[in-house]
Amino acid sequence: MSQAEIVHHSSNNEKFRAFFKGAAAIIPLTVAVLPWGILTGSLAIKSGFDPVQSQALSGIIFAGAVQLAIMGMIQAGVGLGSILISALLITSRHFLYSMVMRKNISPLPLRWRLALGFLLTDELFAIANPGQLQRFDRWYALGGGLCFYLGWNLATLGGIIAGESIENLDALGLDFAIAATFIALVIPTINNASILVCVLTALVTSVICEVMHIQAGLLISAPLAMFAGYAYARARGES
Repeated sequence: MSQAEIVHHSSNNEKFRAFFKGAAAIIPLTVAVLPWGILTGSLAIKSGFDPVQSQALSGIIFAGAVQLAIMGMIQAGVGLGSILISALLITSRHFLYSMVMRKNISPLPLRWRLALGFLLTDELFAIANPGQLQRFDRWYALGGGLCFYLGWNLATLGGIIAGESIENLDALGLDFAIAATFIALVIPTINNASILVCVLTALVTSVICEVMHIQAGLLISAPLAMFAGYAYARARGES
């Protein structure tokens, strides 16, 4: 084997190791959202989508919160314009993710930017953001993203099958997986007082909005929490 072949073989092994390391890192989060995916698939069937359309929602849109919101709005007879605006607002946090990841992903070829951009979820950001990794590895991110994508779509398929055979699947409390997943993502990031202030502000504000039946709770609590955390950090001189 020539020197070039040895180098090529070693490079491929490193890529495979990084790929499977990323997949292994995201497996706990993938397992956590399986009930959410099952609920999404079953609700799609109950919303009037056929099995192929229901699966396509997860395969193409690939955004659980948006999928649930869309189905609820369709059932309520909401117009397309309102659905698109709601989807934009719900997924607006991904703009912040992309800004954080930009310095790592923007130098990559277009096919990598498109692939990782499509696969960028809350869960992938949690394991591959610059604060989590000492050195960004595209293959690590790809492994994590594809593993989560496969898990989400398999869970959706399970929900589609169950939704056609099990009555009142949405009454089993599977939607708690949504809250549990985001709690699992947020808690490990609380490593200083300003982040704690941000989290507590979001918690209190969102609960108040829910109790008062304010539909724009997300739009109110998110910027207010960020401002509170930033203000506290400036006041205490945190870097």
